[in-house]
Amino acid sequence: MAANLSHLFDVKRRKNIFPRLVELSLLALLFSLLFYRIINFEQHGLPWLIALICESWFTFLWILTVFIKWNQIDYTTYPYRLLQKKKEFPHVDIFVTTADPDLEPPILTMNTVLSLLSVDYPADKLACYLSDDSCSPLVYYSLTLTMEFAKLWVPFCKKYDVEIRAPFRYFLSDESSVINLSPEFREEWKMIKKEYDNLCWKINYAAKNPTKLFKDVDEYADFSNIERRDHPSIVKVIWENKGMEDQNYEVPHIIYISREKNPKHPHNFKAGAMNVLTRVSGVMTNASFMLNLDCDQFVNNPKAVLHAMCLLLGTKQESEFAFVQFPQKFYDADKDDTFGNQLVALMHYVGHGIVGIQGPFYQGTGCFHRRKVIYGASPQNNDTISEKIKNTDLQKTLGGCASFTKLAYDILFGVPSERIVDLRSSLDDALNVARCSYELDTDWGRKVGWIYGSATEDINTGLAIQARGWKTAMCDPICSGFLGCAPTGGPESMTQMKRWSTGLLQVLLSKHSPFIRFIGQKLQFRQALAYTWVMTWGLRSWAELSYSLLSAYCIISNTHFLFKVGESAFFIPLTIFLVYNLYTLSEYLWIGLSIRAWWNNQSMWRIYPQTSFLFGLLSVVPKLFELSETAFEVTKKEQTSNVDDHMKKSINRFTFDDSPLFVPATTVLFIHLTSIAIGAFRFGILGAENGGPGVGEWVSSLLVVMFFWVFFKGLFQKGKHGIPLSTILKSGALTLLFVIWSGNFLG
Repeated sequence: MAANLSHLFDVKRRKNIFPRLVELSLLALLFSLLFYRIINFEQHGLPWLIALICESWFTFLWILTVFIKWNQIDYTTYPYRLLQKKKEFPHVDIFVTTADPDLEPPILTMNTVLSLLSVDYPADKLACYLSDDSCSPLVYYSLTLTMEFAKLWVPFCKKYDVEIRAPFRYFLSDESSVINLSPEFREEWKMIKKEYDNLCWKINYAAKNPTKLFKDVDEYADFSNIERRDHPSIVKVIWENKGMEDQNYEVPHIIYISREKNPKHPHNFKAGAMNVLTRVSGVMTNASFMLNLDCDQFVNNPKAVLHAMCLLLGTKQESEFAFVQFPQKFYDADKDDTFGNQLVALMHYVGHGIVGIQGPFYQGTGCFHRRKVIYGASPQNNDTISEKIKNTDLQKTLGGCASFTKLAYDILFGVPSERIVDLRSSLDDALNVARCSYELDTDWGRKVGWIYGSATEDINTGLAIQARGWKTAMCDPICSGFLGCAPTGGPESMTQMKRWSTGLLQVLLSKHSPFIRFIGQKLQFRQALAYTWVMTWGLRSWAELSYSLLSAYCIISNTHFLFKVGESAFFIPLTIFLVYNLYTLSEYLWIGLSIRAWWNNQSMWRIYPQTSFLFGLLSVVPKLFELSETAFEVTKKEQTSNVDDHMKKSINRFTFDDSPLFVPATTVLFIHLTSIAIGAFRFGILGAENGGPGVGEWVSSLLVVMFFWVFFKGLFQKGKHGIPLSTILKSGALTLLFVIWSGNFLG
């Protein structure tokens, strides 16, 4: 197949000679700074020691950054060439996961499903599985309604080659936008719009009146008298594509899944749901490839599947890439990235640097997987690997369902298997493999499937795959493959960052650590460094917090940790500061981002380490000693497309709540404001002193206040845009303790 589908993609290495020189120059300056501190160590006290330790940590992180960004590459795919090979299209199983209809509105999930059902790919080669971890009749009801609407929406999209195939985005424009098109199109447009509005109304009505709608209806009997965390598995075939003989042949299979939950068995959060989806799809459609999407991430490029297949089918060995990852991008994103969580510049430079090593990390969504890789297969040496698998009892590895292990065997060895004609005939096996006890005494979650033990199952799973020697690929077409919604508001952004830093640090400090994988398996050295760079987010908190407080401490205690203007070494930190900021600013401007976006990211990435990452670090410690269990916090998803400009501005404003996450940042702000007041008071009485703080300490303290400006404004706001009184009181008490600890600030 690969020979017939040659040259489906190109690889281009970026010319980044100048950036390399700048990064190496910064590294040389950092080493010079450390050298100067070491040779003058005996002449200084505690602040100098803390600065040396923190700057050593920052230098280590910069070394990792230089290694990671060294070789940045881009892939260009050619889906139109693949279109000429229509008969050779492989089957693809699509997984959509949702966990809470209150935090993840069903209409948002249904738009994701509709965009997937209408992609430019043969419908008989697709199957869409929706995993509902809330076991909600509302989600099931919404999916049945969506299936009926899909019979209108999918043919409409393909007939008129609609570009945007999520209805909530497509219908943002009013009727006037189609007035100049053909009468036939206008009539169909009006009809489809009316049906979509009706779908939204029914789902919203059901959400407000669930008992009236679902009571005494046989179809919802499986959902009666059950609890979200204690119920049997439910698998329902909502729609089955029967091929060309059916008038609705353009709609792919649609299957609803709610896996069994039992308080006596750990359900392993999203990783557990993904493993159930893998097994259920394995006994029903058993596609060679699998796409997984979060419920808020719709298809933005109708040819996204074709783009991915160019990489998965376009290599000489065909199985070179374990998975193809699309970068996470967002719709209605604040162009200035108020919350610093879109990671656009990071993905463009660091992300593509990682692509140039062993391939991108698995990001948990927007990813096409080879099923055999999820089952534990390794690349190359297929004969040796096959022999090992043959000598292994697959039922011990993959579980005791004979039909599932038979189909898994076919996938692992490339044995053609007959497609199941009637999906409902496999429901018994599907219910069996969806049981929570099915994984007992198997390798699920350890060696096969999505890996357990971390709140960031994506990184853990991708690391395990690359440690077996697999390469991975990034697919980033001009028209983004998928778009999702970024968390808005302070609490949501902080919570997301805390979950990420917690899960990443769990992996780093576990037996799955990248350096253990490097030493004992086939993870490349630079790839291990890349994983280390991202997994140390939680560990960055102590250095960021300590360094940010140093200038305040020195002003209060009348000492210094930076060089004075008259010293020859004064220009080392000054040059680092100027070069680094001008360099990072140029990176943002080069890819079309604004100066405001650069500043917001600089600010938020000073705030996150001292808030979310700090709590992530603190939460990992008891988990390491098994004093607490891993928790998965679902981030609230919201549609922002249908709100007016005033509401969008409100959404993009920083918000607060009474979470302890906001206490450290408020405390840091208070400490610096207090130190500036104390320093100014002392200067007014005693004037400048030789051993006291210099220009560097004052500028550093003012910079911290500027970085935490959103918190400063929050002191004078009310409602959700203001810092709660309880947080202010806690931070005030901590500030007082810090000032007392800092010593004789008047002397």
